[in-house]
Amino acid sequence: MSAADMKAADPPVSVPRAPEGEDPQLAKNVNRKPRKAGALLPYLLIAPAFVAIAAVFVWPFIKTVIMSFQDVGRRELWSGAAAPWVGFDQFTNILGDSEFWDVVWRTIIFMVVCVFVTMVGGLGLSMIMQRMSTWVRLLLTAALVAAWSMPLLVATSIFRWFADSDYGVINMVLTKYLGIDAQGHNWFLDPKQGFVIIGAVVVWGAIPFVSVTLYAALTQVPKELEEAASLDGAGTTGIFRYVTWPVIKPVFQMVATLSVLWDFNVFGQIFLMRGNKPEPEYSVLGIYSFEKAFESNSFSQGAAISLITVLLLSGVAVYYLRQLLKIGEVE
Repeated sequence: MSAADMKAADPPVSVPRAPEGEDPQLAKNVNRKPRKAGALLPYLLIAPAFVAIAAVFVWPFIKTVIMSFQDVGRRELWSGAAAPWVGFDQFTNILGDSEFWDVVWRTIIFMVVCVFVTMVGGLGLSMIMQRMSTWVRLLLTAALVAAWSMPLLVATSIFRWFADSDYGVINMVLTKYLGIDAQGHNWFLDPKQGFVIIGAVVVWGAIPFVSVTLYAALTQVPKELEEAASLDGAGTTGIFRYVTWPVIKPVFQMVATLSVLWDFNVFGQIFLMRGNKPEPEYSVLGIYSFEKAFESNSFSQGAAISLITVLLLSGVAVYYLRQLLKIGEVE
């Protein structure tokens, strides 16, 4: 068949025309309008969320930045008087203070220990959940969700009772069942022991989220690959390393990054466990910023410490966003 015959065999293509008496350009513009409205609809739907975020986060952040370059005291804060500008003096004073760096290292060490225990405990518990029967797993999940949703004030009150020097459960168990004379022992006299109790509160509140999230990731591991690896002679460690871990690694990294952000900014657990008046040995960056702002009435120093904290965590936040984008690309 020749090219002319093939062309003749093709069905005629109908081209839509404007009705008689109607301007074709006008019809073309009318057809475009719905597409423009449809393109703007997603932005209109998320506009209220952007407004709320700007009101709650963006504007206070801008005010914090401005305040950190001023010398805002109680008079300026309550009277609305213009505060004097001091440039980078607040930052140089803070960064040149040895106490600040002690607080930074204390915060980092506390965060690293809490994140490590949380992630190891959460991963172990999620793997145990895989081997539970359905009804036992449902009961455990309900208990984890209940623990995670418990108000911080209630959780800290329970742990304060556990560690009470006179009526605490920990001292009673050590004395009565383990033969260790711990009656009347105050766990908070030594900051190391005190941080163990506070860290237990942090880990106890974080493990439910980590466990449930990692269990959801474990359910995505193909059983066929695990069975194939087992038939090939791989042990439990080998199956986890070469089959399970590559699947759950993105979720593990994302949850670990969130834990770093949360535990680096711990405030309420320490503040409440120490009766709203933490000793200097218990100061982390959140407590240190609060004390500078509201106890020393140096609101600009508190704002500057908050900005330094944001800068310290900015790298972690960028890494977290990259993990989210990677997970989105995989999906």
